[in-house]
Amino acid sequence: MTTTGATKKVLVLFSGGQDSTTCLALALDRYDEVETIGFDYKQRHAVELGQREILRQALTRDFPAWRGRLGFDHLVRIEALAEMSQSAMTHDIEITLNEQGLPNTFVPGRNLLFLTFAAALAYRRGLTYIVAGMCETDYSGYPDCRDDAIKAMQIALNLGMEARFVMETPLMRLDKAATWRLAETLGGQKLVELIVEATHTCYLGDRRVRHDWGYGCGACPACELRAKGWREFKASPSA
Repeated sequence: MTTTGATKKVLVLFSGGQDSTTCLALALDRYDEVETIGFDYKQRHAVELGQREILRQALTRDFPAWRGRLGFDHLVRIEALAEMSQSAMTHDIEITLNEQGLPNTFVPGRNLLFLTFAAALAYRRGLTYIVAGMCETDYSGYPDCRDDAIKAMQIALNLGMEARFVMETPLMRLDKAATWRLAETLGGQKLVELIVEATHTCYLGDRRVRHDWGYGCGACPACELRAKGWREFKASPSA
């Protein structure tokens, strides 16, 4: 992310999960004015939406350097996304692989819609930069998390809105262990502890059990990725 020159204003796609919280911390560290946007699409793990304000308050309360930078939060409801999909992310069905070899937690068009709504809001709010936590290094294989897909969306949205949005995906080349390390670099152990305690990643929305890496069922793909990254992070020399 480049921050030289005029005041930098950014919109962060913020779900309340580990990745988007790390992206929000990075934006608060590097940008002057930061707004957030979240989406309610009837996801099974809608508990993540309740964590968003807890995290926003903690990031400004406990990290003095970031105070004054966090602006408005926006919540967009797109329930039609769940109505059109047959995904384990939006319906109470078993998590399996589909015919294409993708986890059936994949919600077709989800990230494409997220970016479109974010760009529409950024256009109205006068925000140039849009930060999102998509990653193709350590992920579940979702095609709309790939760098090519994000770059294509940037081109399409700029053409369609006659704008100059810049889509930043700072986690694109990081695995989960590196994402934990980035959080530690940005906010030290305090930020790592906040992410463990307050973020939500589990696809089933399960916050009954507190693991060393956070809350979750411990068995869904999201929990497995997060736990694996945590173990690798703690085993690394810098941890």
